Amino acid sequence: MKIPLAYVVRNLWARKLTTLLTAGGMALVVFVFTAVLMLDAGLRRTLVSTGSWDNAILLRQASQTEIQSAIYRDQASLLDTLPHVARGADGAPLVSKETLVLIAIAKKGGDKPANVVVRGMPQAGLALRPQVRLIDGRFFRPGSSEIVVGRSVADGFEGTGIGERLRFAGRAWTVVGIFDGGKSGFDSEVWGDVDQMMQAFRRTLYSSALVRLEEAADFQAFADAVGADPRLVLDVKREPAFYEEQSRQLSQFITILGIVLSLIFSIGATIGAAITMYAAVANRTAEIGTLRALGFRRSSILAAFLVESMALALVGGAAGLLLASGLQAFTITTMNWQSFSQLAFGFDLTPRIVLSAIAFALGMGLLGGFLPSLRAARLEIVDALRAA
Repeated sequence: MKIPLAYVVRNLWARKLTTLLTAGGMALVVFVFTAVLMLDAGLRRTLVSTGSWDNAILLRQASQTEIQSAIYRDQASLLDTLPHVARGADGAPLVSKETLVLIAIAKKGGDKPANVVVRGMPQAGLALRPQVRLIDGRFFRPGSSEIVVGRSVADGFEGTGIGERLRFAGRAWTVVGIFDGGKSGFDSEVWGDVDQMMQAFRRTLYSSALVRLEEAADFQAFADAVGADPRLVLDVKREPAFYEEQSRQLSQFITILGIVLSLIFSIGATIGAAITMYAAVANRTAEIGTLRALGFRRSSILAAFLVESMALALVGGAAGLLLASGLQAFTITTMNWQSFSQLAFGFDLTPRIVLSAIAFALGMGLLGGFLPSLRAARLEIVDALRAA
């Protein structure tokens, strides 16, 4: 004979304060656990969404980042002639030869500067990034000392408003526009004309080249063509895959740190659940004896108390998830250890994270409630009724 679910719910409701305190502790643990997963998911989404599957990025062999890479001008010119390279309406190959440099800009509200990526690109570079849209001002003119800044740069750094001038590479650059990168890594960059950038920074080599393919399925054929030309000692990667690699170190750090903290906190929450359930067993000894006398089996008693503990955890898990979902309104800025530049990204709550958080909460409830439930199931009828 099974104990009705209503009995379990009624017992939780009868102990409102204890239920609230225990569920609150579990909610805080689930909040931390969920926040860490959301942070990692937000980081991955920001960097992976930076790229397009129709684009291939080329860097010097063995280079891990664009900052480390160098492509000779004659190598970059050869890319225009390769098969499977898409062409624009004017028949020109859609190849963007770019240079990347780190500069230090003072943050708003503080005098400590932080590294920001400056990307020099031709007009083709804008066409290869359809997710980017202008939200204020206009794009830079070719051959000028004009720059446009990503939304995160405009929000977080001094001297990046429309009409203001940033001084770097021995030259003053006028901010003429602010763009939205669609929550991608481009939001944390400054863009300008590639020829002017290379002249100002006294560079003779490009950092990378971005190529639009005729079809996304042409990637392997294009990579084979690059590999077959001995003059092109370059690595070819799909753009989203490249940016996903850029997030790996920071993602691993966030994940490991978050899991360690969550496990430490979960020990306290599990102990709290166990204490709550032990107290419930002690206060309801006579009730348990009555249930046994009415014919309920030990397995039913065990199941009822386990369900009660897991229901308590489920309430806490739901509350923790609700709190964590509010983090989606915030954006944080940190150092990307791959590129050593500032990167802004937000929290991202996915269905997988929701399921993981619920499973984590139920796991705490199961661990915390098992021993008390086992004790309740092992009570003898006579001893339990005598305790009354």
